[in-house]
Amino acid sequence: MAEQAFQVDLRGVVDLLSRHLYASPRVYLRELLQNAVDAITARGGDGGRVEIETSGGTLRVHDDGIGLTTDEVHTLLATIGRSSKRDELGFARHDFLGQFGIGLLSAFLVADEIEVVTKSARGPSNGQGAVRWTGRSEGSYRVEPGERDEPGTTVTLRARPGSAELLSPPVVAELARVYGSLLPVELVVDGVPITGDGPPWQVRHRDPASRRRALERYCEDLYGFVPFDVVDLEVPEAGLTGVAFILPDPVSPAARASHRVYLKRMLLAEGVEGLLPEWAFFVRCVVDAGELRPTASREALYEDELLDSARQGLGGALRQWLVKLAETDPARLRAFLRLHQLGVKAMALHDDEMLRIVDRWLDYETSAGPMTLREFRRRHPDGRYTASVEEFRRLSAVAGAQGVGLVNGGYVHDTEIIERLPDLDPDIRLSRLEAAELTTTFGVLDPATELALRPFIAAAQRAVERLGCEIVVREFDPASLPALFLTSRDAQFREELKRAREEANELWADVLGAVGASAGVERPQLVLNYRNPLARRVTSLGVGGPGVGGPGAGAETTARTELVELAVQALYGQALLLGHHPLRPADTAVLNRSFIGLLEWAVHPPEAP
Repeated sequence: MAEQAFQVDLRGVVDLLSRHLYASPRVYLRELLQNAVDAITARGGDGGRVEIETSGGTLRVHDDGIGLTTDEVHTLLATIGRSSKRDELGFARHDFLGQFGIGLLSAFLVADEIEVVTKSARGPSNGQGAVRWTGRSEGSYRVEPGERDEPGTTVTLRARPGSAELLSPPVVAELARVYGSLLPVELVVDGVPITGDGPPWQVRHRDPASRRRALERYCEDLYGFVPFDVVDLEVPEAGLTGVAFILPDPVSPAARASHRVYLKRMLLAEGVEGLLPEWAFFVRCVVDAGELRPTASREALYEDELLDSARQGLGGALRQWLVKLAETDPARLRAFLRLHQLGVKAMALHDDEMLRIVDRWLDYETSAGPMTLREFRRRHPDGRYTASVEEFRRLSAVAGAQGVGLVNGGYVHDTEIIERLPDLDPDIRLSRLEAAELTTTFGVLDPATELALRPFIAAAQRAVERLGCEIVVREFDPASLPALFLTSRDAQFREELKRAREEANELWADVLGAVGASAGVERPQLVLNYRNPLARRVTSLGVGGPGVGGPGAGAETTARTELVELAVQALYGQALLLGHHPLRPADTAVLNRSFIGLLEWAVHPPEAP
């Protein structure tokens, strides 16, 4: 069976490309400018001129570029989607997307008809004159002789109903400034020059200070803020130059960082994402690149190896800026870290130089106050860290009172950074604190006191037995704290497993039960502080007393036992609350019961027999 060609609905293709490829009809002028500038580049030589005229809803774009022959008009303007050879117009382009054909179709966003009058600079040698090409949005075109004396091209658009504003003089002038202010040609709109001295970061100044001020003004005009600092950018393999503006205020890491990107000094888009590594959310860039590839709509960058290489190169430039800042201006580095520490922390996860900066300059929350990790290790060679903010807040005062240095590793990236420190020096050690090990630093009671407290401890243990807790009596600072609830990671895991098993269906409950069966049996501890006056009075409730051993001693002992249970349960509840521990239903019930019970004792204590 013979092969057959696809049938193409030209009207549908034109509608699809011109109406649905681009995000905004404003891009029509960018495409016309790009065509004109590339034609000038193809002709060679210095300079070149693009002149735009607006009048009564009509737009004309004149250039003195290479122009097109009749054959090139048919090949390039009338063949949609053609990928042309690099030298068909005499200059190096990866393709003609956004050049002729598809790019020209963007004019159908604002007009129903495109008129191109062109004369090739190579025309006299083959006897060809000017050519007029007229394309219509319904998919047809016409080619006929045109009138033009000098080589170049004129594109004429007449606004369709509803699009007159986009072809009005003020809008056209604004679009020309936005897209073409950095072009290496003379661009004029209705007699007013648009182009200036080129990219601001390439303009020569008397001294570095004046250049810095000029770039700060440029940033303020562009983005509305005076930057914390300005960093020069260059990635030769991508033909990229530009500047990075460091944001002067904190910004959320979740914010989508977008950048202003020019390709061969023509604006690609004002909000290009993915140009920098994700950690560089504290930067806004303006760059010009000659080798990066745009997407079909020319509104974003094509993700390829070159873009990835450029991204890494730009990240390296920011990294070197930080290293230089650490060496030359530590005070300014600290100010930067206060603003954008999350970005630097993200870098430190993978970069040893950034890890050194974090270790040396970034303040962490510790039990001895804010200080750097390096200073903390100097003061506390055997220091510990917590993996959560809540755990640090529970234990920092107690650990500090026992002489145990503690770092808060609960904020974003902090634990990972602390665990990476041995990559800098194998001798660096900061171990994670196991809450239960704090009891080994507490003072132990003398044997006589411990023996005398056995009846109380037995009664107290019964009070919290069903809560899965163990009673311990120790001496520790601060003396103002009557009780401390300590739980190990193993105990926390088993508690979470138990909750999950209670909420799961029968199948998953069995699976979780099997996992729980292999877990340890270590229980949380309620540590009563014997140095605290209240805790000591509570412990004395179960040690002898008037009437013990005499008539009615059984009733009084029962009453005292009840009071011990209420007091211990109240201390248990207070320790949970002070430590910001999650409350189970059983904990809440015990807390309420102990409060009501102690209130009854205070209002109407049981009378002695």
